[in-house]
Amino acid sequence: MSGRSKPNYSHLPKGLIVIHEDSAVIVVDKPPGMLTMGTEKEKERTAYFAITDYVRKGQAKSSKRIFIVHRLDRETSGIVIFAKTEKAKFYLQDHWNETNKKYLAVVHGRFENQSGTISSYLAENKAYVVYSTHDKEKGKLSRTAYRVLKETEDFSLLEVDLLTGRKHQIRVHLADNGNPIVGDRKYGKADDDHKRIALHALSISFKHPMSGKECFFETEVPEYFKKLVASSSTAA
Repeated sequence: MSGRSKPNYSHLPKGLIVIHEDSAVIVVDKPPGMLTMGTEKEKERTAYFAITDYVRKGQAKSSKRIFIVHRLDRETSGIVIFAKTEKAKFYLQDHWNETNKKYLAVVHGRFENQSGTISSYLAENKAYVVYSTHDKEKGKLSRTAYRVLKETEDFSLLEVDLLTGRKHQIRVHLADNGNPIVGDRKYGKADDDHKRIALHALSISFKHPMSGKECFFETEVPEYFKKLVASSSTAA
């Protein structure tokens, strides 16, 4: 999309990058380890707080504000959209099923099928752990498509397409498949050698809330991912 403004990065924390900004939306690349929005324990070290400060240019009393459209897990890096008006927020959320989101993931192991779709009903227990169930009453139908981009002896680099958008869906489905995401301590393997989860929101396409035109934004592949699949790699 053309007409990108020139952001002033002086009000942004290290690692948080504005990819695009216009009168209705701000698209950012969130670093791993940063919350999208605040919790009871952490309200300031979040993308929402940082982008609010950014649009206010550091003036806390400014009336300018942003609106949360969706979020990524703290551990997951990549694209997040914020709205600059409430009208834009509701438009994007009302049309969220038309939004196309692609992720990159580095997982343990290799795949017999170089592409496929993982489906299950996902539910969440009292410990906030998401799991697959055969009980349609407990879980919501969830579908995750994947394509192998590169393989090594130990890891596979995947392009992942969220066909539904459930909490921790990619992480649970890949773990169910026997290929947990590298660094995923919650659903994968305890591994001190890989301290960050290898999951990245690579790209997003959506209809602009003002013009209705299709927008597409993409981030760079994290260097961490490249290093994981750099040695002894074979094309899928």
